[in-house]
Amino acid sequence: MREISLDTETTGFKPHEGHRIVEIGALELRNHVPTGEVFHVYLDPEREMPESAAKVHGLTDDFLRGKPKFADIANDFLAFIGDAPLVIHNAEFDRGFINWELKLAGLEAHVIPPERCIDTLLIARRKFPGAKASLDALCKRFGIDNSSRTFHGALLDAELLADVYLELVGGRQIGLSLAAGEDAGGPGGERPEGFAAARAGARPRPLPERLSEEARRAHAAFVQTLGENAIWKKYGL
Repeated sequence: MREISLDTETTGFKPHEGHRIVEIGALELRNHVPTGEVFHVYLDPEREMPESAAKVHGLTDDFLRGKPKFADIANDFLAFIGDAPLVIHNAEFDRGFINWELKLAGLEAHVIPPERCIDTLLIARRKFPGAKASLDALCKRFGIDNSSRTFHGALLDAELLADVYLELVGGRQIGLSLAAGEDAGGPGGERPEGFAAARAGARPRPLPERLSEEARRAHAAFVQTLGENAIWKKYGL
């Protein structure tokens, strides 16, 4: 199962008022596990950056000058997300901006329908009614380290969102296999970057012996009656 955790940073709140995307961060999930495949780009918004927005994400006009425009990277972005469901926190905000940019780039046929988005904000509000549901609040609830989040950043937020999403849909046991030697890789069995297969550890103290010596002798005598091809003899039991 392929999904994309996605976040954007913008110059403001409403695209129809002339605001634009300045950063896109997206990372691939396979069976809820990050694979290490990411799409990250800063964009020239072709307008001045409001001071209020710069205080949120730290991106300035000087930094963004000379960066690609959305139209320059639109096809690469669409190729990366493919037809995968998009995991987004407050999906209508990011979806609205992405669709606006796609239309400006002449790619209206590729706009993202609402049913393609998995909105973690709505999931959190249903799961924890009345509680704060911001990304920071959910990181705190689930014990996810977001100490490096001095500013909002699209790729960092997409990474944190992937961890939050995993907790919201059932926790870190998802995707782990109980079969020995089998891991939660993609369709071809490849192991995602950073994935560590679960292994049972040794007991701190051995279990007490359950068989008496009398029972052992009785078992050995019984095995002798089964013939030379008895499976018990094959494994030395």
